[in-house]
Formats: sequence, C-alpha cells, structure tokens
Amino acid sequence: MEKDSKKPVYPPGYYGKKMMSASDWAGTQVRKWEREQAERKKLKDFSLKHSICLSRGIGVGALEVADFLSKRTGYRVIDKEIMEHMAKDSSLTEKIIEFFDERFPGKMNELLVALSIEKEFIKNEYVKQLAKTVTALAHADPTIFVGRGTHLILPRDTILSVQLICSKKRRIQRLSDMLSINESEAEKRLKTIDEEHHEFFKSVYLKEKVSPDEFDMIINMDYFESEYQVALTIACAFEQKFQMNF
Repeated sequence: MEKDSKKPVYPPGYYGKKMMSASDWAGTQVRKWEREQAERKKLKDFSLKHSICLSRGIGVGALEVADFLSKRTGYRVIDKEIMEHMAKDSSLTEKIIEFFDERFPGKMNELLVALSIEKEFIKNEYVKQLAKTVTALAHADPTIFVGRGTHLILPRDTILSVQLICSKKRRIQRLSDMLSINESEAEKRLKTIDEEHHEFFKSVYLKEKVSPDEFDMIINMDYFESEYQVALTIACAFEQKFQMNF
C-alpha cells in the first residue's frame, strides 16, 4: 500500500460529510438498480463479494473512519440508519431481492436457507428482513457496513470484521461536542444509548455480550492520531486478507 503524504482529519466529535437521509439514499439506489437492470442480462456466474463490517459504540468515530476508508477503497458506506429504514420497509427489501434474483436466479433463496441453518438467531420476521437486506446489499455493490451487527449475518470468510473501541472519556467528549451539550448530559445520553444497543443485540442476535472471536481486528482508537490512520490500517488488512490492491 502506498503511503499518502496528506493526513486529513475531522475536528474531534465532528463528522465532516453531510449524510444523505436513509429514505433519499434508498430511493436513489432503487433508481440506480432499475437503470442497471434495464441494461443488464442475467448473469450466470455468481461469486460472494467481500465487504468490510465496522462494529462500534456511539462516539467512537466509526463514520469518520468509514468515510476515509470509502475514499481509499471506492466502496460505498451503509450505516445503521439506512439498514434500519430498508429492513422496516418490506417493499424496498423485496425490490432489492427482485433485482438480485434477476441477476442471479435462485441464488438469494440459497443464501438465505444456508444462513437460517447456520445462524440460530434467524427467528422473527424483522431479523429475516434485516438478513435479506444486508445480504442483498452486500452483493449489489462493494460495501462498508457500519453497525447493526452485519458481521454476524454475512459469511465470515467474505468479510473483514473490525471492532472499533475507545475510552468512555473519549466517547463522552465526542458526544458532548456532536450534540453541543455538557459532558454530564452526554454521559447520561451515552448510558441510554449503550443500554438500547445492548437490548438490540440481545433481542436480535441473542447475545448478552460481544465476543472478541467475532472480529478479525479490534482497534483501540485512543492510540491512533486520527481516524485517517485507522482507515489506512483497515484498508491494509483488507488487502492482505483478500489479496486485493486499491
């Protein structure tokens, strides 16, 4: 990997890129897929695409890392808001699957059957919708997923699974800056968010706690100068794991 002489940074607690809303993103993607589908014939060869899955708590800086990583790799970024929006809209999920099935007839059903056999958490309708959405998105375009436990859905040998962590103090400071509130209020909000995060993984993935065995890498953000350096580290690991060059 070539070293970049420039080291762009975001101010602490500030994500510099304005994100498209989940509904606007979904609409844009559907129109894009419709255009591509009109020009594309059925593809006979199917190969599992490689994705990067970032797991983090709020305030760690994952979106900044994902943005730099996207610039380095050319992969798109899909965050939890987009996945939540699409998983809750069954018509959107079905449209994605329809596009996928037209490209690879019967393959989605095959992937989901294998997933339901392997993963004991595929129980209720919401989880099934989330699994369908993530699976279809992962194979539509090269993707960097942020949040929602996507590393637990996609086949482990097709992803680089990375957990981003940092000190509670750093998270509180960043949340305080992001929301323009004092650190005492930020700490209260962080506690509530972490509890909601825990309940989500408990109800969806049947997990009481995160296991380090789930990840290829665990990166402590406290010991890196910037999110840009972390993105370069992840890109390098991704290249090495899948023998790719960006």
